[in-house]
Amino acid sequence: MRFQRRDTGQGSEFRIIEVPGELLPAVRKTAFTDGGDHWRRVFPADTPHLDRAWANFQRLIEPCLRQAAGLDPVPWQGALAEVCRRLNGAGVDWWLTGSAALAVRGLPLTPGDLDLVVSDEDARRVGDLLLDGLIEPVAPAGWFCRWWGRAMLGARVEFIGGVGPAADEPEVTDFGPVAAARLETVRWREHTIRVPPVELQRAVSARRGLPDRVRLIDTWRQASPPRRRTHTTTR
Repeated sequence: MRFQRRDTGQGSEFRIIEVPGELLPAVRKTAFTDGGDHWRRVFPADTPHLDRAWANFQRLIEPCLRQAAGLDPVPWQGALAEVCRRLNGAGVDWWLTGSAALAVRGLPLTPGDLDLVVSDEDARRVGDLLLDGLIEPVAPAGWFCRWWGRAMLGARVEFIGGVGPAADEPEVTDFGPVAAARLETVRWREHTIRVPPVELQRAVSARRGLPDRVRLIDTWRQASPPRRRTHTTTR
């Protein structure tokens, strides 16, 4: 596997060349664009931290893809502890969604990555705070959010900022404004983390065709007090 950077007046391409077959599903899963003889991610030319992200990309994208392909374990707990330490310490407005939001409640599953939602105002600052692991610099995203970034802090950390109403169209998600208005608080280790309501995550899991996850949620809900808003785990 080789890497190549191509800069133009319009943007910068981070390319992966000669991807091993075992990593191709992970390359597609992590939203790289097929360029024929390479796979690429493209960023505007004025994106902050392009040079640092490129250096990190060459060092960290292979372990990132190996985890995404299920070839290596995902040390999500260490990554989440580091995210909490950095973002909470800096007063960032953020919350956790996706499978990790279920794992911190105590559900017995292993997240493949960490999915964060951050405020519009804090999105670029999160890139600064995660700079040593930033592999895709914070850049305009369009569609349902204004910003997107990706870091590797032992495990993959993906974050979106400035999420708008389009995130809940045509159906409500666990990362849009509806979820943001109904966040619950979880105590995980020594950290306080905001997460979407579990019933909303169940609906999203069912819609995505994840019956095993739906069963895990149902089992957890049956064992938990009804209408519980604060949860404490030590995982």
